[in-house]
Amino acid sequence: MTRKQIDQISILACITGLVLVAAWFIALAVTGETPDTLAMLASAVGGFELFHFGQGVFTARARRSRGR
Repeated sequence: MTRKQIDQISILACITGLVLVAAWFIALAVTGETPDTLAMLASAVGGFELFHFGQGVFTARARRSRGR
C-alpha cells in the first residue's frame, strides 16, 4: 500500500468513527438507553486511529533519524 492509500483509509476510519459517535448520541436521545454495541464499535475505530497516528509518528521519526 502506498502512503496515499493509507491516508485515505485513515480518513475513512475517522469519518466512520464520527458517524458511530453521532449514532450513539441519537440512539441515546431517542431511546434513553446507551447502546453498548455502538460504543464498542466507536472505541474500536478510535483504537485503530490511535495506532495509525502512533505509526505515523514513529515512521516520521525514523525518516528524520535516517536523514541525519
